[in-house]
Amino acid sequence: MHPSLRAALAPSVLFCLASALNAQTTAADSARQRLDSVVVTATRESRSLSETPFAVSVVAPSQWGSRSGFGLDQALGQVPGVFVQSRYGSSDIRLTIRGYGARGAGDRSNAGTSRGVRILLDGIPETEPDGRTAFDHVDLATIERVEVLRSNGSAAWGNAAGGIVSLSTMPDFARDFSEVAQQSGSFGLRRTIARVGFGIGNAKTWLSMTRTTFDGWREHSDASRTQLVGGAVAPVGERGRLGVQLAAASNLFRIPGPLTPAQYAADPQEANPTYLARDERRFNRLMRLGVTLERPIGASQDVSAMLFINPKYLQRSERNTFRDFTRYHVGGSGSWGVRFTAAGAEHRLRAGGDFAFQDGSIQFYDLTPEGTRGTTLRTNKGEGAQNAGAFVQDEIALSDRLTLVLGARYDDLAYFYRDFITPSIDASRRFQRVTPRGGVSWRVGRGTSLYASYGGGVEIPAGNETDPPTTGLPGPATAISPLIDPIRSSTIEGGVRRHSVFSGGLLRTLSLDAAVYRTIVNGEPVPYSSGRFYLTAGEVERMGLELGVSSALAGGFSARLTGTFSDNTYERYRIDSTYLGAPGASAVLDGNAVVGLPGLVMNGSIGWRPPAAQWLSLEVGAQGNDSYWADDRNAVRVPGNTVWRASVAAERTSVRGLTTRFVVSGENLLDRRYVGSAFINPDYVGGAPLAYEAGLPRALLVSLSFRRSR
Repeated sequence: MHPSLRAALAPSVLFCLASALNAQTTAADSARQRLDSVVVTATRESRSLSETPFAVSVVAPSQWGSRSGFGLDQALGQVPGVFVQSRYGSSDIRLTIRGYGARGAGDRSNAGTSRGVRILLDGIPETEPDGRTAFDHVDLATIERVEVLRSNGSAAWGNAAGGIVSLSTMPDFARDFSEVAQQSGSFGLRRTIARVGFGIGNAKTWLSMTRTTFDGWREHSDASRTQLVGGAVAPVGERGRLGVQLAAASNLFRIPGPLTPAQYAADPQEANPTYLARDERRFNRLMRLGVTLERPIGASQDVSAMLFINPKYLQRSERNTFRDFTRYHVGGSGSWGVRFTAAGAEHRLRAGGDFAFQDGSIQFYDLTPEGTRGTTLRTNKGEGAQNAGAFVQDEIALSDRLTLVLGARYDDLAYFYRDFITPSIDASRRFQRVTPRGGVSWRVGRGTSLYASYGGGVEIPAGNETDPPTTGLPGPATAISPLIDPIRSSTIEGGVRRHSVFSGGLLRTLSLDAAVYRTIVNGEPVPYSSGRFYLTAGEVERMGLELGVSSALAGGFSARLTGTFSDNTYERYRIDSTYLGAPGASAVLDGNAVVGLPGLVMNGSIGWRPPAAQWLSLEVGAQGNDSYWADDRNAVRVPGNTVWRASVAAERTSVRGLTTRFVVSGENLLDRRYVGSAFINPDYVGGAPLAYEAGLPRALLVSLSFRRSR
């Protein structure tokens, strides 16, 4: 363990674990009620957490409410099994769950996106059919709940479901409210947040808007985003509901690019000279409209349906070209559920399907010296992808304590490219696969549940990952690399959840979430030349232990600790010659560590709300990871880091229903220099790897908000 990380987390360990040894009595009924009251949708069926046989975490706004909320990392960093990095302090993050998504760290279309992990916003996929996800619509200021399925979820959700992040923007309110907040922070961070929620008859309507500008601390790292989300939910019949969800965003951010270790040591604030000269950036404008329906049929059946449309206009300066993308992403889902009793067991059977399709034109132009679009059209093509699937699952209550889940999914995945300049290279690929899933959950009693599960996974490479290398391909030129195959995986896991309530002593409540897993991946893509093309590793093994502990203590104290201990190895990985720069050469990388994944990731915090001043809250925390490799040959090491944070918040509510909240918070309090993220298998300049992206130094934030309920 990194020495400074050990020192940072020691207080949380002492509070959460040592205090537990002194506890004497347990209120079993209260503990069980607490565990059962958390409802999740990890298996596409709303169930209590105690009955869910998969690793699931729920993050509430209170866990990030004293931070800026600009990037999703501030919520997901507190989830075991998740490794998330802010590249340089903006909303552009790197996200991995149990190793899925690690290849998304690098160049070429990776900025502002993730791979291998499915993101849902109000039940509607943000993830595109080829598995890429952009975070333009995601702002923690508009999020009311985060649910993370850490297990392999392909059998329920389809392609690129190595993990699921489900975000909800619908506020839970009984009375109409309006809220406005203003944030000001270091390096020119300015955020304005406005939210309203009101009733119209029996319907509930909400709308949230954020406007964020950030000068950035590194040269050429400024960002600006305007984002809007909202919706309405109305009852249909006695127990049904109809929902309409809207999201729109305009997001511009510049990319400072990677540095060599020597450049990083000399001046981590500087931008990569090439990125600066070309003004490399992303300017995304998009919106999404979705409709959802949930409707019971009698006492034992129900149907649900969802439709969405998501037009996008994306512009990029990348690799000495100016790029225009005009895309439309459409899709929907439907399912039918029935509850019945057979052979003495209660069944909750659900069957349904999903469909998503994205297509659009792509033009690459020359880049002017000023970084704008030139007049020469270099590339003109269409790039489409389709993701269709049907699933069935049965949740069987074998007893009031034992639940069995069985399911499977059939997926039909395809992509197709048309080149309007050179049609002879047009190509398409299609894959079909059946993915199984099963699990068992046992509520032991006294607020404790045990579970074990197996889940298969399927994923197609993202669009740019199918691009062929410029050399070394057998046969005629083609738009889709024949070296890329579908990604197949399987995960076995087991875990325990426990919530205890104690009477007297230092420890008042203790919640535990622990899991172990083993994942085998066949055909995992690995980027080369900073993502110019991809090869696949024959077999990858990822094993890990995840731990989450939270507690309420006497005197108004609380503590939280999450940790992930993992071992990620290329079991079978051989590189063919051309890509080593020497004809006839080859390399066997069996036994090497998987790129981009540290073996240790931890996050801990201690909070205090004085009993005599409940309006005041204080928190001190730290997060960190040990070192990891940036290349599959394990020659470029990224150093580990530990970063401290703290916040003070004051909140008062007047008799007229006006709540005022004032927050002062700080990130990286000790002003440590650290690598925020790293390019995978980076380019070399003068024999040195262009790998390091410097993390944000000490940054302060002041926030003032007003909320009125009526």
